[in-house]
Amino acid sequence: MKPLTVSDLVARKGKVLQLEILTGDVGLDRPIRVPQVSSPGLVLAGYLKRFPAKRVHVLGETEVEYLRSLSVEDRRKSWEGLINFDLPCIFVTKGQRLPKELAAMAKQRGIPLLRSKLSTAEFYQRLTPYLAEIFAPRTKIHGSLADVFGVGLLFMGRSGIGKSECVLDLVERGHRLVADDSIIVTQSGNDVLIGRSPELTWRHMEIRGVGIVDVSALFGVHAVRLQKRIEVVVQLVDWEKTQDADRTGLDTQTTTILGVELPQMVVPLNPGKNITVVSEVVAMNHLLKYSGIDSAHLLNDRLIAKLAEQRDQRDYLSEDYE
Repeated sequence: MKPLTVSDLVARKGKVLQLEILTGDVGLDRPIRVPQVSSPGLVLAGYLKRFPAKRVHVLGETEVEYLRSLSVEDRRKSWEGLINFDLPCIFVTKGQRLPKELAAMAKQRGIPLLRSKLSTAEFYQRLTPYLAEIFAPRTKIHGSLADVFGVGLLFMGRSGIGKSECVLDLVERGHRLVADDSIIVTQSGNDVLIGRSPELTWRHMEIRGVGIVDVSALFGVHAVRLQKRIEVVVQLVDWEKTQDADRTGLDTQTTTILGVELPQMVVPLNPGKNITVVSEVVAMNHLLKYSGIDSAHLLNDRLIAKLAEQRDQRDYLSEDYE
């Protein structure tokens, strides 16, 4: 992936962050290598250990007021301690004005200095999620992703097994297409996977024998969505290749994508099987489990209790000699 530069950040988020460049074109090609955003903190007071120099840094009202409180000589010394690190860039929030010599020193050092009209808190709230998304782990997988009753079902299986046809039938029944054939999966946080379609193929599906179709044009804009959390993987397999299909639901299978473990349902296909209804049941059953109702385990518990009751009755009768 092409590294994110300061220039890229300004082009993509300049309006949202209300940015103004104070050092001209100097250093705008510098790469931003990590998603974290920091304030200089104690480095302005001369403590240079443990300073995260790879991060972009933000000067809020506290930092600017501290610099203004110093004498010219001490201020230059404090500022030098900061810009001597190879920083990607420095932001100043709340539209504050820095002493002119500080901007000149940053420009001479080749470090871009940018100013935002936003408050420091608002600036962090807008910049941090964007950088987190840009640097999030991601991969591209082959499959089809649909929103079924609010549950993100990822259909996987060999080419031609019927993933797209299944999702098309779900769309016809009122559910929503997210991506078909190629899915970009991004990790959000520790255990959330977000799936989306590549920009060029969004809203489109390939149906064998028909060709490429525009789902939003056929079924309306409500039939598609930009992205969806992946919650259950539905693995479609050929019936004759299925050895021991789970018939009770007691043995939960899982699969891993980007290090995140997801529940997996292996569904064997044979002619005439209504995979669309099965998919809806998979989604609804996931919602039940999420709410604390596990039908398979509840039935199993009732069966065990019934067997124990019958065993106790047999033991009683075997000891009745009257």
